[in-house]
Amino acid sequence: MDKENVNIGIIGLGFMAVMHIRAYRQVKGANIAAICNPSGNRLNGDFSDVFGNLDSGDPVKLDMSQVKAFQSFQELLNDKSIDVIDICSPTHTHVQLAKAALASGKHVICEKPLARTLQDAIEIVSASKNAKGKFMTAMCLRFWPQWSWLKKAVESNKYGKVLGAHFQRIAEPPAWGQGSYFDGEISGGGLFDLHIHDTDFVQHVFGKPKSVFSSGFSKVSGAIDHVLTQYEVECGAKVSAEGSWAMSPGWGFNMSFRVIFEKATADYDIAREDEPLRLFEEGQEKKVVECENIDGYVGEMNHLIECIKLNQQPSVTAEDGLMAVEICTAEEESAKTGRIVTVR
Repeated sequence: MDKENVNIGIIGLGFMAVMHIRAYRQVKGANIAAICNPSGNRLNGDFSDVFGNLDSGDPVKLDMSQVKAFQSFQELLNDKSIDVIDICSPTHTHVQLAKAALASGKHVICEKPLARTLQDAIEIVSASKNAKGKFMTAMCLRFWPQWSWLKKAVESNKYGKVLGAHFQRIAEPPAWGQGSYFDGEISGGGLFDLHIHDTDFVQHVFGKPKSVFSSGFSKVSGAIDHVLTQYEVECGAKVSAEGSWAMSPGWGFNMSFRVIFEKATADYDIAREDEPLRLFEEGQEKKVVECENIDGYVGEMNHLIECIKLNQQPSVTAEDGLMAVEICTAEEESAKTGRIVTVR
């Protein structure tokens, strides 16, 4: 791409849009050129009433003198100056928006989950294969420095093979979001909207699991809002993940992992600000692992802009998004039936 700046149009103006806007502001070559919301909310660029499960800092207020505002998504697509459509809208709208954006020739980044159903996810994958523009599923955890460190540690075999791993992502209900969050038929509840981060990371590091065994319950959405899953992975490690948005209001948010290698144990907890990632190697003192001070959203958007400028395919594909939906669908079935479910 010859242009110095990549022009981005964001559809859906809730918490995820705020996180993306903050990230784009830190990425060279990223220009927020347009925002779109069919409801008309926040088209003045004022996001000061938006909050979420991560500290997003000072309220976001866009200088709209250089940003176009659209209520019509089609009008956004018709704008030839827009290079990328960033889909931050409710999950059940992803398939329609992604297919239309790809058909218009735009590049697309779509927030997770890619879709609520396998059929919708398959349709997005199919559209991406025939599209002129690039497609990226937004899986920010893959770009979080501590998680990137973990993937490299596993791949390098520096500490021996992985014997066991547990990932945890626990939160109160998303009171900041659209009402659709609390309709599990269209959002998928905490399993699809929050836990999918760790489901995706498990497949990213250990490969697609052969089967899952899950237990869980519903609290606010009618779908599975709290889930605990064991994944049967190729390497034989005992891998599990717990995800929830069923905690009582005021509890907040936490994410962590503990990974036991043959020769070391890695322990991450976002709540430990001074030493979030600790490494305990056999026969050595505890080590605090220093990682780049950048959140996953910035890393994610850096990667997107770089891929567009260099005409490269993003590392997180529509197929990756589909696979995460496949695994979560199996987890949902397992939690509801109490049976081990093979991942198709």
